[in-house]
Amino acid sequence: MSERTLVIIKPDAVAAGNAGKVLTRYEEAGLEIVAMDLRTISGEFSDQHYEEHLERDFYPALREFMTSGPMIPIVLRGEGCIATVREINGATNPANAEPGTIRADFGESGPRNAVHASDSPESAAAEIALWFPGL
Repeated sequence: MSERTLVIIKPDAVAAGNAGKVLTRYEEAGLEIVAMDLRTISGEFSDQHYEEHLERDFYPALREFMTSGPMIPIVLRGEGCIATVREINGATNPANAEPGTIRADFGESGPRNAVHASDSPESAAAEIALWFPGL
């Protein structure tokens, strides 16, 4: 079944010049880019996106990082898109990611892990609505 997901190429990967390499991996997996933008977000927008983490100890540092520079939010579409993207991305912590995954190749640490991706159809729908209203 064709589905959609949100991916964010995070500020670390954009600053390092890895955005094109990241996009290529999704396209080579047969996923279609439906929407894409380059933007720097406010702290308030970060709070909306990471609402479930607001009270977590790690969130202030994540908020600071996510608002530190330009990032590229993308909506991808394809068969089994969510699972495919999460496999291509690798484990959240780059130190635990399989070699050849985006996070193993381009990530630095926990929050500086190159990419964000929706983890379920429900979070994908909510995140797409937040980042690309009306899509």
